[in-house]
Amino acid sequence: KVNPSVWVYIYIYIYKCTHVCEVEDFRRRLKYFFMNPCEKYRARGRKPWKLTLQILKIAIITIQLVSFGLSNEMMVSFKEESLLTFKNLFLKGYNDQHRGIHTLYTKTDVYDHIHYAIDRYMNLENLTVGNHAYERVDGLYTPLSLCKEFYRNSSIFPGNETFDIDPHVEKVCIAIYPTIDTESWPRRLTFSIDFKRLLSVNIYLKLRAINLQTVRHNELPDCYLFNITIIFNNHAHSGRIKTEIINDVGIYECKDWNVADTSGKNDYMLLMLDSLVIIACITSLILCSRSVKNGIQLQFYNTFFQTYFSKPVPWADRMEFVNGWYILIIVSDTLTIAGSILKIGIQTKFLTNYDVCSILLGTATMLVWVGVIRYLGFFKKYNILILTLRAAFPNVIRFCCCAAMIYLGYCFCGWIVLGPYHDKFRTLDKVTECLFSLINGDDMYATFKAMRDKTYLVWLFSRVYLYSFISLFIYMVLSLFIALITDTYETIKSCQEDKVPVSELQAFIAECRDHPESGRYLTDNQTASCCGCFG
Repeated sequence: KVNPSVWVYIYIYIYKCTHVCEVEDFRRRLKYFFMNPCEKYRARGRKPWKLTLQILKIAIITIQLVSFGLSNEMMVSFKEESLLTFKNLFLKGYNDQHRGIHTLYTKTDVYDHIHYAIDRYMNLENLTVGNHAYERVDGLYTPLSLCKEFYRNSSIFPGNETFDIDPHVEKVCIAIYPTIDTESWPRRLTFSIDFKRLLSVNIYLKLRAINLQTVRHNELPDCYLFNITIIFNNHAHSGRIKTEIINDVGIYECKDWNVADTSGKNDYMLLMLDSLVIIACITSLILCSRSVKNGIQLQFYNTFFQTYFSKPVPWADRMEFVNGWYILIIVSDTLTIAGSILKIGIQTKFLTNYDVCSILLGTATMLVWVGVIRYLGFFKKYNILILTLRAAFPNVIRFCCCAAMIYLGYCFCGWIVLGPYHDKFRTLDKVTECLFSLINGDDMYATFKAMRDKTYLVWLFSRVYLYSFISLFIYMVLSLFIALITDTYETIKSCQEDKVPVSELQAFIAECRDHPESGRYLTDNQTASCCGCFG
């Protein structure tokens, strides 16, 4: 008969052994979760599909972006050159070297410029060297619209310092068709302007053109519709009427086309490439979402740690299970899928929003290439950059929030005080750009020089303002910012040299001595290995 105290010792032994087994099992699972793809392959023989897919995705997304960039470049250049052409055609006295605002100061100049623009439009096909043509709808020409916007009623007498005004705005338009006799149209035009009530004179016209330069790059030409607006702006009533041209462009698929030795194979190749990118990104999105899900499931570590060690888990250790690289890839894949769908729509001419597509594909490609750093981090010498950025990020955010309060204070002060006297401080967005440039040492002397001819009080304030800002942000804030990152770098570097884990989680995992080749990682259920406790 066995003594009862022996059973107690046996029970305690079994409990401790089971406890040790559970801890080692969970520690092994955590170590496997944080292994790189090569180590996981050696541990369980699983091929690194995600790594292979990411490398493939980098290649095809870059090819897709380059092909779209070349097409987008031709579209942008055609739009810019067309706008410059319209300025030379319809603005009297304009030339390519003119970079300022086209302005008018007399009534005669306004009438001359209006008649000049209409006359050039009426004789467009005899003047232009491009393939511009009038727009037709159901066989009828679209007319040019000459509109004026003015206050409903006003009686203004600056000499007596009196005025009576009705601020409601009215608009009157006249339609001029390009089919009428070009010599008789001025006699038919009855268009008078009351400049005291005038807000603006707008000329609306539509022209069509074909971008033929894409043929040289094995792309089918696009048909363009230019919605041109010539604006004579008199909102300020300062005696200075500003003239500008706004060009709203629509891009469409040409109705009938024939290009020798072209069958559209290049378009089919691009569509196949876009489809391949979408499939690769969907696959990557699924795999990375699954990995994120596995990481969230391992949050059981929090309960496990508190149960067996009676210690709370730091927030930084909890975030270790949320892999930021997978989140980055998921965002990148989502943007790439949306951008690729838009790109297919642009190639098939169902959509023409190049700007949105460029933003989506450009941002996605940037994130994909940034994600390459993750794979460089598998090498210890390159991993220090990632560790430094991750460790310094919380402190950097807190530091930037404090510095932003001072920065915004200087922005508002410079805008309200120096704005009336300095072009770089005229608007709030210009102030932020100017001060940010000063922090980086750009254009300092020109900023000081622009305030020399102002009143003494403003000049003195500008000196105190600029000297204090530059001294505070360059010599103190920027230096502290650099020191913050440098200290973090030195801490991470010393920990790597001494092989000291930088967190409790890493210290917990480091106690697992099983190498990837040991065979202990071959199955997810490692309870059978606990039998060694009773051996």
